Parts: sequence; C-alpha cells; structure tokens
Amino acid sequence: MLRATAVILTKLITGANAVWVDCEPRADRLRVYFANHGSHLDFATLWAALPREARERTRPVAARDYWGRTRLTRATAVTLFNSLLIAREGITRKDNPIEQMAMAMREGHSLILFPEGTRSLDGEMSEFKAGLYHLATKVPEAELVPVYLQNLNRILPKGYLLPIPLLSSVVFGAPLKLEAGEKKLDFLRRAREAVLNLVPHAHS
Repeated sequence: MLRATAVILTKLITGANAVWVDCEPRADRLRVYFANHGSHLDFATLWAALPREARERTRPVAARDYWGRTRLTRATAVTLFNSLLIAREGITRKDNPIEQMAMAMREGHSLILFPEGTRSLDGEMSEFKAGLYHLATKVPEAELVPVYLQNLNRILPKGYLLPIPLLSSVVFGAPLKLEAGEKKLDFLRRAREAVLNLVPHAHS
C-alpha cells in the first residue's frame, strides 16, 4: 500500500511520462537501468515509471552516507523503495559496493544505477565512473538499459526542499551488453553516449 502511494505521489510531483525507445518494458529480464543524475527525485521517478511487475523486482542503488544518515531517510529509501544502500567512501573488501550489487542481482533483482556517482549541478552529464563497467563484468547476463531523465534537476534543484511544477520524461533506450574484449573507457563512453542519444525522444 505504501509503495503504491509512493508511485502515485512521485508521478503527481514529476508529471513523468515514460517513453520506451527500442526497449520493451519487461519484468522477466535481469536489468541494470543506468541514468543521468541531477536530482534526489531521480531514483524514485525512474522506479515509478517501470511497470508494476518490473518495479517489484527492481532496487534503486543509493548512497548510504546520504540516505542512511537518519531514520527517516533510511526508512524512505529502504522501506519505501527497497533501495540498496552502498558506501561511496571507505570501501573495503568486506564492504564492496560492486559485490553487494552483484549479489542483489544474483538474487534476482534488477538495479537502478547512476554512473556519474553524484548529482550534476548544471544539468550537464559528467563522465561515468567505473562502477557500471565492473558490475557488467560481474553479471554479464544482465541487460544494461540506458535511461534519460528530463527536467528532474529543474523540478527539484540541489538545495531546494519543495518541487517546482514542471513536466518530465523518463526515456528508456535499447539494452547494451559489455562486448568481449571491450576496454573500460570505451565501454563507459559508449554507455554515456547511449543516454545522451535519448535526449531527442524526451517530451517537455
């Protein structure tokens, strides 16, 4: 009930319109949905845009230092959205985010991931960090689905507490896979370009 309410509220706040481009909204595929990152609304909006069956088996990946810092933020991320909280600093072999993500996927969960690592301040997408590449090597059977999130950085800019009423789009693109022998930087550039190529399909 709480999660259904969260979906409705997220869609009301963001006005998000889901657009599927050369990608089917399937619940029976193990996937990593990777997107640009400009707002705290990002993971909730992408999650809410998925069909119900897919949403139930998909976990947003969120920074533990932010979303785990208070009972309220932790309950919002974990209880409401079933987020996987990972460390961004002080990473050890025992507390390795890539292993934690791979384990969640081996248990049958798809993931929502933001390869930039932190929110953009100006709406421009930064270079992707290596996490997506390392996860692709750990779970090669997963489909890597690029997603472009439009306008969320304007609906809830960094530092704002209340959303600004604007419409947004969540554009899903054709799934990728890590090619045999593909170098890390080549793959990360290709993945980033796959997100940027979805910009023309967004509707204001």
